[in-house]
Amino acid sequence: MQVALERSTSKPSISELSCQALSVSIAGRELVRDLNVNFEPGSVIAILGRNGAGKTLTLHTLAGLRSTQAGEVRLGTESLAAWPRRTLARSLGLLTQTTEDAFPSTVLDAVLVGRHPHIGFWDWESDQDRRIALEALAAVQLQGFELREVSTLSGGERRRVAIAALLTQSPEVYLLDEPINHLDPHHQIDILNLLRTKAADGHSVIMTLHDAALAARFADFALLLFGNGAWHYGPKHEVLTAEMMTKLYGLPVREVKWEEGMTFVMGEDGGGDGVTRSEEEQTRPF
Repeated sequence: MQVALERSTSKPSISELSCQALSVSIAGRELVRDLNVNFEPGSVIAILGRNGAGKTLTLHTLAGLRSTQAGEVRLGTESLAAWPRRTLARSLGLLTQTTEDAFPSTVLDAVLVGRHPHIGFWDWESDQDRRIALEALAAVQLQGFELREVSTLSGGERRRVAIAALLTQSPEVYLLDEPINHLDPHHQIDILNLLRTKAADGHSVIMTLHDAALAARFADFALLLFGNGAWHYGPKHEVLTAEMMTKLYGLPVREVKWEEGMTFVMGEDGGGDGVTRSEEEQTRPF
């Protein structure tokens, strides 16, 4: 059973994350050119693209971890560069694609790291901080794990600990790089539902995904990165189409709809080997 984080009686005032004429490059290769997007609070935004298209680099740039080659990222009315780092950490939270355990720690201690931007330099975690951390663990179905050593957890459990630490940080804007990595299908759906509740509370949730069907199910908007500077952004029903998925991934894609949503099936042509494959061999879930 999924346990939701305690909600306030009124929605918080959330600053809007936006970028103007943003370019992202690496090793002389321009991956994203002149990106202009306002990430509206209260929305889930999925970033999709092939491996190496710049999804992670773009997310890190939006988080202020990388300097921009051109353009600007703003939170509210101020450039990220103008925000004091500690203040920014209270408003902007990033889940990286991989996490490392630098020191042995319990699960609760690992999750309480998310409270550091809210705690004075010489202060210890308060009972309220611990309550927030325990609520976050319950939200990712790890209640009762607080005294376990992180080193004893599975990969999926560690991923949920990292998500709990981000929830404990309580940012206005959530940036998540492949949040469902290492999770089984049951926990994938639970985490994506949890992120939808954060958007319903007024937060911005921006995440990279590989699964276009899950993006179609859980996102409000989609940002497609083509890896050559080109990008496409808009409401999911306009962006997540068979035509755009075919262009994005370089494989023929069919869209399959039913009453509760849609998914994509990608096929393979002959592949240039002169072999005609059966319909079952030519299609597989996207």
